[in-house]
Amino acid sequence: MRRTLALPIALLAPVPAIGQDAPVAVLPEMVVEAQRAAAARQGILARFGAREVTVDRETIEGLPGGANQPLNQILLQTPGVVQDGLGDIHIRGEHRNLQYRLNGVQLPEGISGFAQVFDARSLRSVSVLTGALPAQFGFRTNAVIDLETRTGALDPGGSIGVYGGARGTIQPHASWAGLVGPWDVFVAGSFLRSDQGIDNPTSSWRAINGNTQQTRGLAYAARQLDDTTRLSLIAGTSLSRFRIPVTRGQEPAFTAFGASDFDSADLRARQWERNWYGVAALQKSYGDVDVQIAPFVRYSSIHYVPSTVGETVFNGSAADVFRASMAMGVQGDAAWRVAANHTIRIGVQAQGERARFRSTTTALPLDADGAPVDDPFTIGDRYGRTGWLYGGYVQDEWRITPRLTLNLGVRWDQMVQFVTAGQLSPRVNLVWKPGDTTTIHAGYARTFTPPQFELVQAGAITRYEGTTAAPFSLENGLARPERAHRFDVGISQRIGPRLTLGVDAYYKSVRDLLDFGQFGAAPIFTPFNFRQGRVYGVEFSGNWRGDRWLAYANLALSRSVGRDLRSGQFAIEPDELAYIAGKYVRTDHDQLITGSAGAIWNAWEGGRLSASMLYGSGLRKGFAATEKVDPYATFNLGLSQEFTGPDRGRWTARIDLINVFDSIYQLRDGTGIGLGAPQYGVRRGVFAGLSRNF
Repeated sequence: MRRTLALPIALLAPVPAIGQDAPVAVLPEMVVEAQRAAAARQGILARFGAREVTVDRETIEGLPGGANQPLNQILLQTPGVVQDGLGDIHIRGEHRNLQYRLNGVQLPEGISGFAQVFDARSLRSVSVLTGALPAQFGFRTNAVIDLETRTGALDPGGSIGVYGGARGTIQPHASWAGLVGPWDVFVAGSFLRSDQGIDNPTSSWRAINGNTQQTRGLAYAARQLDDTTRLSLIAGTSLSRFRIPVTRGQEPAFTAFGASDFDSADLRARQWERNWYGVAALQKSYGDVDVQIAPFVRYSSIHYVPSTVGETVFNGSAADVFRASMAMGVQGDAAWRVAANHTIRIGVQAQGERARFRSTTTALPLDADGAPVDDPFTIGDRYGRTGWLYGGYVQDEWRITPRLTLNLGVRWDQMVQFVTAGQLSPRVNLVWKPGDTTTIHAGYARTFTPPQFELVQAGAITRYEGTTAAPFSLENGLARPERAHRFDVGISQRIGPRLTLGVDAYYKSVRDLLDFGQFGAAPIFTPFNFRQGRVYGVEFSGNWRGDRWLAYANLALSRSVGRDLRSGQFAIEPDELAYIAGKYVRTDHDQLITGSAGAIWNAWEGGRLSASMLYGSGLRKGFAATEKVDPYATFNLGLSQEFTGPDRGRWTARIDLINVFDSIYQLRDGTGIGLGAPQYGVRRGVFAGLSRNF
């Protein structure tokens, strides 16, 4: 089932290749080839039975902030997506477990930090698939974020511009799409500088020591090798530097380096995040068979550099932490239309990953009475490990009648990492269209989710005993793969030509429920397991599309609970650990009610007004996450105008007002299960941009 939060995009006219006037007859042919290749790729990618919501390029540009906003802000406008601190999002009551696909190819997970890896202006569309996913989808199975890049044949043209405003934000950007000989090319790049890179730990309008610099780029090139073969290449990068914002007036707790007094506003911790990725995809058609073979590679790293003296004075320890991951592999998928009512899909994936960890922790020793001594020393820890993931699937899309389709599949997954495990997982989805305006779907999926290998904490914690960095206990089971039964049922109803309503319910029963916690001062998350878990909820959605209007609204109710920690116990206080062992508790990312809504109005020639809102009933806080932070609602407005400039070129000016009513709301208060500092949502800001299209 597929829903689109967008008005259709008209096909833009093709442009000549650089440096030459391409023959008029060639360009339409290249457009047709690009359309045919995209359709074949989407045919290989089985969405059957999953709930899909698509945000296209026109909608991305139309929302307040447009393509200048981070990708996670666009995802927050889709059903069941919860906002968290540090740029994190949660879909359907889970922490991460998200699969990103770039033009149908699953990218290896990188080491996630604060930065967004993908630039929204590089994307033709963003689709979110949830529910009981078909057998094609493995490893990360809560949701699939399917990103389609822009292309030279389908989105020709370019732009250069700048966007900025509140809190010292400045964001120049440039992109170009067109034809270079036989190649279909798209390139884009942007740079961001701001005084608030991550969430403010206080309610002040501007964070202290919170500036950031971020660079993102993407290049796409494709060509038709013959009538049935197409080669596509994608390469991209995201390079970011953050200063960690601080809170004034904190009281020192230790004496270190001869200092017992330290102004917390002078803390200067920093974090660097680096990502590079590349995909080469070869598509081939053999009559009724479409095949895609895609090798891929991704490197990512995070380096947290503490304010050593200050952090030791306040926390008793300071850790310089570096994590890096190099992953590469290959994905192969094929779709065979074996008969009029049967489509067989089959595929395999293999991935190898080398993860490295290095830390240098400054701590104070404890005397015989357990009191800290001002004699700082360092504890070094480092290790490297290579892990492997293997997966394969086969499934049959059986059109029993013109209105009833059954998708049966089975998937095998195997991990060889810190833990070796595997699973054979059946999947089944049924879609029934009792009428032209009604679609009902139901599905079951057995899923297997390995922990995020590059983030697993595997160092020896015994070396921290007798110091101010000592853990609460020496118990620390290895993170294990999550095994779950997923059930999903939903209905979509079109009312008239413009209004579509939907409701979807889901339930997940889990063994070894995966979650993530900030175990230590460095804002880097580590996976851990609850022995048992349950996640369930219901989502309501609606969208209305007119000739000049798009309006949508989503409401989600969700509950996520876990019981008895099986890993990461060393970082949890003993009384909290005992409480969790005896009963189900809310996970720290659980939010009962989540809402989003928006409207885009093409009000006059070249002019567009837009509005969006978010509502959250509050994430969890307190002892064993038994409390929650206060609910909040935020509203945004946008205005854009296209016009002809003095140079007779096409220009676009926009102005956006974010958090219109300057709501002060807290996302986290720094308490809960495995959490660190508090985070507040962004305060009111006015932003403006000007771009030249060509």
